[in-house]
Parts: sequence; structure tokens; C-alpha cells
Amino acid sequence: MSKKQKTIKKPVTLSGKGLHTGLQVDLTFKPAPENHGYAFQRIDLEDKPVIHASAEFVTDTSRGTTIEENGVRIGTIEHIMAALYGLEIDNVLMEISGPEAPIIDGSSKFVVKALKEAGLIEQLANKNYYEIKEKIVYSDHEKGIEIIIFPDDKFSVNVMIDYNSKVLGHQYASLAKLQDFENEISPCRTFVFFHELEFLLKNNLIKGGDLENAIVILDKEVPQEELDRIADLFNKPRIKRNSEGVLNNLDMYFSNEPARHKLLDILGDLALIGRPLKGKIVASRPGHYANNQLARKVKSIIRQEETKHQFPAFDPKAEPFYNVNQIMGILPHRPPFLFVDKIVAMTDSTIIGVKNITMNEDFFIGHFPGEPIMPGVIQVEAMAQVGGILVLSSVPDPENYSTYFLKIDKVKFKRKVVPGDTLVFKLEYRSPLRRGIAYMFGQAFVGENLVMEGEMMAQIVKTKT
Repeated sequence: MSKKQKTIKKPVTLSGKGLHTGLQVDLTFKPAPENHGYAFQRIDLEDKPVIHASAEFVTDTSRGTTIEENGVRIGTIEHIMAALYGLEIDNVLMEISGPEAPIIDGSSKFVVKALKEAGLIEQLANKNYYEIKEKIVYSDHEKGIEIIIFPDDKFSVNVMIDYNSKVLGHQYASLAKLQDFENEISPCRTFVFFHELEFLLKNNLIKGGDLENAIVILDKEVPQEELDRIADLFNKPRIKRNSEGVLNNLDMYFSNEPARHKLLDILGDLALIGRPLKGKIVASRPGHYANNQLARKVKSIIRQEETKHQFPAFDPKAEPFYNVNQIMGILPHRPPFLFVDKIVAMTDSTIIGVKNITMNEDFFIGHFPGEPIMPGVIQVEAMAQVGGILVLSSVPDPENYSTYFLKIDKVKFKRKVVPGDTLVFKLEYRSPLRRGIAYMFGQAFVGENLVMEGEMMAQIVKTKT
């Protein structure tokens, strides 16, 4: 029997300081509808922008995982995301009053507790599992990092860490099933080496650190005077090294708690894939950057599978949604630089446009004599013009606006486009249009063959008069 998606029964709020900013923030989890996924909302900002928790929005992994969408950031989200993934919650909206999630005790323990107090409920839709079909690898041999996902009919994680530390040694942690997450993984706190503390403090990186939200590891003998000085920096009572080689500010829950915390981080970072996985993860020396790179790989594979050979269905005999004269009422482009002949279908989030390729195109004069091929850049421009029509249709007076490229990414050309071909473009928003920024994924087909695809980001700007 298929598992159902889950959300929470009622809102619940957690409060605390951000680890790096030191700002006091409130984080409120709210129920969300089926297929909503995970999203944060910055309620401290005027427009209350939404930031979707997705792997491609990760912009910083240096001391945690930070996501950014349309210039708005949320930092240190990995412990929050791990709790959601570990409890198998699929849909939730998180309202937050600042730029960083609260660190609390450096684990997911209290997040899990709050979510369970809110209560979990099943929804009508089935969980949208992604089953790993073949081995997926991210590796950095210079740093000894390797993360592999193997095909399996269930989800499990194995983690090995080695920091050349006499105290930590080689550590191993595993999670055979998510039902064990609450007791075996969620209480495990982040860790830091003693020699890193002062550097982090001086660089304004742990303003919310207080020796109670991290295990501090001492790899070598440190004079008590130095321990006292660091305690004073954190405004804490005197501390000392215990027999396990860590500061006595905290007691370890498990002998391999650091390895278990790295496993927790993997869950939080892979939650940004947006779909629960079926596969066996084996990780050696993982970190946030490596985790995110693997998550991006998986998302890219999912996207390719979802869009492969999905030729957009339309009736070529039907009246066009926009004819070329109507298109010129929306776009500022004119011949010979107008590369859209008609729009055959459009919704609030998708558009399908057509470009007929004839030998009369000016670019065939030089590209190439004796072998006419449509330039790839012109294909991209044509696709962008179709996307521009979708974006400009969101305003009541499109003739007073223009769209400008901000980024073109992951463009792939599959085959040549030549005279006689009919290019059919399909574009869809990757995220809602916000603050005039459009993030779209587009494909171009000739017949049922995919000839080109790519991602693009554009800004809609009112034309100066």
C-alpha cells in the first residue's frame, strides 16, 4: 500500500538565536497542502517573500547550508530540514522572523519535539518517491570525499568520517530506516575543534555560539589559562578537558556522536531534493558542499526523466493563442530579430510557442554556406522570446515593459536545426514570478525529438519613457 504525504496538524513555533548572526528569531511551522513541499517565508521583510527549500537555491555551504531566492536568504537550515525529512513530513510552510534558522542545541532534537507536539497527519496524495535507478557519485579525491547513492528499494544511510584526529579517530554511523531517526540521530549535536573557536569568533561567524550548542573537541593539550580565556569570550563558567578529549561543557550522547551528526546533515541537505528517496547512501567524509552537489545531481536526473520526450501536445489546426501581430503587441522585437511566429497555448505557469525555420532566414547566409544550420544562440534567443511573452503577459500593459536576461544555465543542444524544421518551444516557471524575476526551464522540439533545453532567469523591467 502506498504511503501518503504528511503535514502537521497545527502551527508550532520555535525560538532561538541564529548560530552565525546571533539574532533572536521565531520560526513557525504551518500546515501546507499536498505537493506544496518545503518553503520558508521571511515575515520580517516588507513583501514577506517566500524562499523555496531547493538544492539549486543553495548559495553558501561554508559553515552550514544557506539558500537564497530572488536575493532573499535563509541560513543554517540543515537541522530544520533533517527533522522534516526524518519525520517523513512532506509539506510545510515555515515563517521565520530573520535571516537564519535558530541553532537551539545544535541538533534536530527540539525541532522533532515541536513537530510531534503539533501532530502529524496523512494527506490524500501518495508520497512522490524517487527511486535511484543507477549509482550516482560525487567525489573529491584530493579531500578524500566520496558520496554514493546505490539503487535500493528502501532508504538507508552509512557515514564514515576521519579528520586525522586522535580524539575522534575513525567513526562510523548508520541509519537503516527513518523510523530510527528520532532516537538515534536527531539528538546528535554539531561539533567544532577547539582551535577553530577563536577564528570563528573573530570573523563574526558564531555570534550565536555559546558552548551549549556544539561539542568542542581538543586534539592536543591546552593550558587551563587558554580554556579560561575562551570561556570568558563566551561568557561561560570555567571549563576543562574531560577524559574523552572534549570540553566538559557537554556530555556526549553517543561515542560516535560526530559521525551521527554528519549523517543528520546529509538528511537535511538531501531533503532539498524535494522528494523522498529510495536508495542506499554511503558517504565518506561528507560535508555541506558535497551533500549539495550530490543533491543537485539527483535533481538534475529527476528533471531529465520528467521532461524526457514530453513533446508538448497541441493542435496545429487550431486558432493560435497569439498570432504574430499580437506577439508584436507584447514583445518589442521586430524582424529580422523576431523569432516567434505564434503562441499555441499558455497558462499561468507554462507557454508553448512555434518558430518555422525557412531558408529565407538571414543567418543562413553565413551559417553556414552549403550547410545551413540554425545557430544555437538564435535557438536560445527564440526560446527566451517565448518565455518573455509568458512573463510580459503577467502585466496589464506589456507594451511598456521589457525582459532582460540575468542568467542562462545548463543549455544543451541535442541535434541540428535546419531549414524546413518547425521548432516548438515549451517553457515553464521553476519558481513563482516574484519581484519581477522569472526563473524558467525551457525545451525545444522538432517533431517529437528534443533538440535543445536549458534554464534561464530574466528580469521584467518597465521601459523608461
